[in-house]
Amino acid sequence: MADSLYLSLWYPNLRFEALPNKLADVLATFAAHGGESKVYAATVWPVSWSESPVFQRVWGRVAATTPTDSAETRSSPEPVRGADPRQAIAEALELLHDDYAYEFQIGWNLWELENPPNLDPRWVREPRLVRVTGFGPLFDEGVYEQEGHVRVDFGSDAPFLEEDADLDQPGAKHVEENVRQLVALTNAIEKNSGATARLLWSELGESLAQRLAARLGVTN
Repeated sequence: MADSLYLSLWYPNLRFEALPNKLADVLATFAAHGGESKVYAATVWPVSWSESPVFQRVWGRVAATTPTDSAETRSSPEPVRGADPRQAIAEALELLHDDYAYEFQIGWNLWELENPPNLDPRWVREPRLVRVTGFGPLFDEGVYEQEGHVRVDFGSDAPFLEEDADLDQPGAKHVEENVRQLVALTNAIEKNSGATARLLWSELGESLAQRLAARLGVTN
């Protein structure tokens, strides 16, 4: 069963005024690890997730993917849109309150198994939206203590497991490439943003590494 995958990051003695720089460091890392360089949207949440946003702006999704030599890879003819991360952060964090959460959406390209109607399944490399959120210290009763000063929401962990697919040699290769990209991105985010603690976790509390080992039939 697919699960939601998150990366939580903590910074020692972080002053709230430094949160914009940490968000910028995290968002800037995506472009070098299979992601886009521009932000698709920003949302500001007051007090808790149950409240309505006090700010929301959509600049447009970055739809173009990076061309490769593979015929399976699909690239979009749509023009690149979006906002520079620092521009988006400056606009959203103009309302800087310690009980707010600041969420940014950015594109990240992964291999995914597509099942078109009446056609054979095929692997395509296409963007998915990732949410990067910075938490004020008082948002949702100090949720940053459990979920990090900055949290990255990768969405479903299906591209790293593809539990409903028969992993033949090409399929296993694509899943492995997704996992390697995830590891490289999380390592780079930790280094570039200066995090002293990080945690890659799932909503159901299951270990991605253990599930992947079981999926691929790896034993100790």
